[in-house]
Amino acid sequence: MNWIFLNKNNSDEYIEMFAAGSRTKPTCLETWRYEDSTDPLVLRGIMKHKIIKRCWADGRQFYYMDSGYLGNRPNLSNPNGWKFYHRVVPNDLQHGDIIDRPADRLQRLGISIRPRQNHARDILIVAPDQKPCTFYDTSLETWLKTTLETLKLHTDRPIRMRERPTSRLDRKTQKPEEWLNDVHAVVTFNSTAATESVLAGVPVFVMAPCNAARPVANLDLSAVDSPWFPDQDQILEWASHLAYGQFHIDEFKNGSAERILLQTEEMLGA
Repeated sequence: MNWIFLNKNNSDEYIEMFAAGSRTKPTCLETWRYEDSTDPLVLRGIMKHKIIKRCWADGRQFYYMDSGYLGNRPNLSNPNGWKFYHRVVPNDLQHGDIIDRPADRLQRLGISIRPRQNHARDILIVAPDQKPCTFYDTSLETWLKTTLETLKLHTDRPIRMRERPTSRLDRKTQKPEEWLNDVHAVVTFNSTAATESVLAGVPVFVMAPCNAARPVANLDLSAVDSPWFPDQDQILEWASHLAYGQFHIDEFKNGSAERILLQTEEMLGA
């Protein structure tokens, strides 16, 4: 594939890893011209929104890179919680419809799937930061105001707020089972907290047009008092799918990420 790996300021280490494993030199974003080819793009970070939206308008293929869904919190294979895993998404910000996959990559991550929590009380709003709000032409203040107003129309349950920790250290050391204690349902925009919540047995409502948890989430806040929750087989199928949409940095370097992505294209007839 003639992928163009867009490297901001020639300093994006993850783009450089991926390009090297794909036997390609990255392209400096600042000197690259969109019009010079129609080859697929590889780009990282939501602030590339102008390029992404232009690709959508033109029907141009791209791969979007960002933090992975699973495996970046402290665990047996990653005790320090380093950001080893990064998702690569074709033509969108997060993965959508489930592709049938084996469970081998999920099992290697040691991810457990917990049964649904029962008899919990609170609604937890997990607030996004401003970047995804900007991408979808809204603001954090507007989203929070609208979400709170809608929830109060449909529930009398206590509502708690969890803001995104500023520090990466705080984000990686906060265990989901701690901030999900006594939570009846999580409401979020595009956060990967939705993925963690489902795996922890807590129903999720996602409000962004694109969120990896949408196949196993609720979309209508009017059902907040009695949310749907997927069964264990559905969660396993979904989580196995996500494990095939993210890669360890070593897989970028050794070409495994490229190989799996090309196999996925073949499966989908792309």
